[in-house]
Amino acid sequence: MSKIERSRKLLGVTASADLKELKTGYRNLMKDFHPDKFQDNEEEKKAAEEKSKKIIDAYHFLVSIAPETTEANLAQYETTINEAGILDFQYKDKIEVLTIEFSDGTTYEYHGVPKSAYKNLCNAPSVTRFARRHICKTYVYRSTSKLVAD
Repeated sequence: MSKIERSRKLLGVTASADLKELKTGYRNLMKDFHPDKFQDNEEEKKAAEEKSKKIIDAYHFLVSIAPETTEANLAQYETTINEAGILDFQYKDKIEVLTIEFSDGTTYEYHGVPKSAYKNLCNAPSVTRFARRHICKTYVYRSTSKLVAD
């Protein structure tokens, strides 16, 4: 199951959920699993802390790939993919995520990229041209430029 599917399942939203629905699902879950509700039981409090971290991560992830977010950042994204070159890229096979670092300082994650597309990218005469034609407009993406590495 992909990160997108796991996050939607955790928040109890569908693929067509908008930002309002994501926020509602997030808030309802946080009401149930907020660690402050479990002050009397340390074990339940720890479990709630772990669950709330997963809920928060899922919410932020889904917001970052939501159509409204993508639309709001489209101009910058178009500029990046059309004008910047690729400095580096990394592929995580188990989760099918391709991370591309562009020369303008932005970094994007592309989700659901099959290994065959990654291999074709590696073997392409121009990785930038290949990515523009076959990766950037094809797969769900999100900017990771502002995220702090774990």
